[in-house]
Amino acid sequence: MKLGLHIRLGALLAAFGVLATGLTGLYSYTQSRELLVKAAERDLMSSVQMFSRRFATAVHNISDDVRLVGELEVTRSIPASSGELAEAGKTSLADTFHALLRANPAYFQVRLISARDHGLELVRVDREGQGTVRVLGDMLQEKAHFPYVFNALALKPGEVFLSKIGVNHDVGSHAALNRPAMYISSPVTTPDGMALGLVVITVDITRVFDELKADLPTYRKLFIANEWGDYLVHPDPAQAFGFDQGRRVLIQESIAQVQPLLDGKAQQVLAQAELGDKPEPALGAFMRMPLGRDEMRSFVVLGIAEPLSEILESTRTLARTTLQIVLGFSAIAIVLALFAARVVTRPLNQMTQEVRRFSSDRPVGDLPTQRQDEIGELARGFDEMQRRISLTMSELDASRTHLAHMARHDNLTGLANRSVFIDRLEHAILTAKRSGGCLAVLFVDLDRFKHINDTYGHGVGDVALVQAARLLTSSVREVDTVARWGGDEFVILLEAMDEEHEARRVAQTLLDRFGRRMDVSGHALDLGVSIGISMYPRDGFEASELIQRADEAMYLAKHRQGNRYSVFGNESLT
Repeated sequence: MKLGLHIRLGALLAAFGVLATGLTGLYSYTQSRELLVKAAERDLMSSVQMFSRRFATAVHNISDDVRLVGELEVTRSIPASSGELAEAGKTSLADTFHALLRANPAYFQVRLISARDHGLELVRVDREGQGTVRVLGDMLQEKAHFPYVFNALALKPGEVFLSKIGVNHDVGSHAALNRPAMYISSPVTTPDGMALGLVVITVDITRVFDELKADLPTYRKLFIANEWGDYLVHPDPAQAFGFDQGRRVLIQESIAQVQPLLDGKAQQVLAQAELGDKPEPALGAFMRMPLGRDEMRSFVVLGIAEPLSEILESTRTLARTTLQIVLGFSAIAIVLALFAARVVTRPLNQMTQEVRRFSSDRPVGDLPTQRQDEIGELARGFDEMQRRISLTMSELDASRTHLAHMARHDNLTGLANRSVFIDRLEHAILTAKRSGGCLAVLFVDLDRFKHINDTYGHGVGDVALVQAARLLTSSVREVDTVARWGGDEFVILLEAMDEEHEARRVAQTLLDRFGRRMDVSGHALDLGVSIGISMYPRDGFEASELIQRADEAMYLAKHRQGNRYSVFGNESLT
């Protein structure tokens, strides 16, 4: 009975595993490792506890700033006042916010938000680049629906709300936009405790963490996860804030030993971790750190990991001796591996040669599909793959054709787009230059399209554009080119126009047709058009010049109340 591929390969790998395990099981080496690991565990736990205290201190200092600003008399006066007095107070408070941002590089924003008017921002100063900017007028936003607003308004005077750490997506937030942030807020109250509003500081949490971990040795790496296990800080930045990108990268999936911290069954644990692009074993200390008030039950998991290679630095001499032994037996394993490769790859090489012959019009050659082991399964898989690839290539060709059409045509009207029009105009200019002929460019603008859009909505506006495109196309010759220039503007290339009056005749035809009411989605609409005409070579020798001249003539027609055409350089209108 022939043994299957998995049996032969499994036996060889088992032999290699036994050899490797026996050689690395030296008693003295394992004892040295154990002692060093124990010492590293204590040191790492002390480091993570120190980091936790420093982070708590940083949050406390920010909370003090929030409370201090909220207790200023000018802060309390703004929500309760109006007119010039309120504006003067806002200006004074904004100056305070500017100073606070300059003194604290880790602050993204400082805001005073009203308890009324749906949480309208009253005073707001943002960080922008190397400076700060005050947000005024209509740029101030309503924030009542944000947790850092309604939770803070429910607090007692002097209490502070800490938000969960996440990525800020507030539009118009300047330097804070799409950056990891935490919101720290506190209510602004009257002497009798009634909430007038709140002060909130948006914290650049990345900068805070960078400052805190600056004292860590470079070989020690910081991990921070939220209460669900999503990474907030990771040695590989791509793993952090995965939830903001529609994916979950959880600490408990890569470091299972931290699960008791997330479940509240432990306050600190030691765990094995992996560091670097090429995972390197590391030892880590992790602890649960409460964040905010107890009733919010919010916390983060802090961890510091150190590569085992750093921990075991002093065992290098012993490791060299062990390595020499391992290398000796590894040579034996290599010989066995080569033998295994010869046994396994011989039929695979046959399959490789046949697969290389594969092309869209040449089927795969003789494959060992009749075999009953894994090689046979693979051969049958390649045979199935050929049929699927042929089908996929057909679908790709169809998609490529569709994409090529989309790249050269307007998606709404189906007309040629701007780039196609310019290509055809440049080609027509070269033809006219060689033949000594003329051509005309018409720039067409729908007079009342904005009114239609505003009155009946964009859906009716889109239908109007499509019908206008059809009317334009039907009004010119097949050799002429009609293109959508953008919005409610179209351009027409009239080739072989020997006389200006021929272009005028086409323009008059368009005016007549667009002068009639158009039925658009059940609405009788008067679109009307303004048309500008330029002639080659009289008005220009380049495509851009002819388009510009036609555009200028169109604006002259529109300036004269529209629904008419104008020829460039000719003040008379028809």
